[in-house]
Amino acid sequence: MRLEFLPNADVSLIGKNLTSHIPLKLITTLLSLTREARGLRIRAMDSQSQSSSMASLASQICNHIASIFTKPTHPHPPVLDLLVNELSSAAARNGGVFLYGVGREGLMLKALCMRLAHLGLSAHMVFDMTTPPISTTDLLIASAGPGGFSTVEAICSVARSHGARVLLLTAQPETGYCVTHASVVGYVPAQTMANDADAGDVMESRPLLPMGSAYEGALFVLFEMVVYKLAEALGQTSPEAIRARHTNLE
Repeated sequence: MRLEFLPNADVSLIGKNLTSHIPLKLITTLLSLTREARGLRIRAMDSQSQSSSMASLASQICNHIASIFTKPTHPHPPVLDLLVNELSSAAARNGGVFLYGVGREGLMLKALCMRLAHLGLSAHMVFDMTTPPISTTDLLIASAGPGGFSTVEAICSVARSHGARVLLLTAQPETGYCVTHASVVGYVPAQTMANDADAGDVMESRPLLPMGSAYEGALFVLFEMVVYKLAEALGQTSPEAIRARHTNLE
């Protein structure tokens, strides 16, 4: 005898002949399992829908960040080439690399600092307790997305006064006051808090990446590209060699 169990079936609807041959407890258990299976299918469908929604949102954000690197930067050189060249030159003269930024920009620079150390460079975050003095063979990479931060300006000024080379990353190369102390400027044409209010006026809905998120996200992607290209330039393409420089105090 074949049984077909429906999600909303009721034990009371099952015929007396059937219940006389099959224990009521077994029928109840099977009906319960059927309902659970239906619930699992519904949850699986909901999960698939949520995954699709997440993938769509992730794609929009990634596409937005990717579009930043299609914008012209003239008269400033392509920022990827600029960073790779400056870092390669610092390594060639046995110079150290110092990095500084505030807020979320600073977090992106910390991520880059770690990878530079993995590639064998002497890399340091400004204000770390073990940061050595900066000198003429060294390179400072600083970020001021909106164009000006008093601390960034001060650090760049001190670095230049000690003869170091200063590479400033910014989205406001023409109006930002931090460029005054830069040896070279890396232009990242992304929205920051310097112009996010203007962008909001022309958008029908709230921005996908608010405030300085577009610039900060662009920095993260840019730095991953830098590490990839720099590894080739330095001959540090062995995953084992890079992993060997990772801390074991975790």
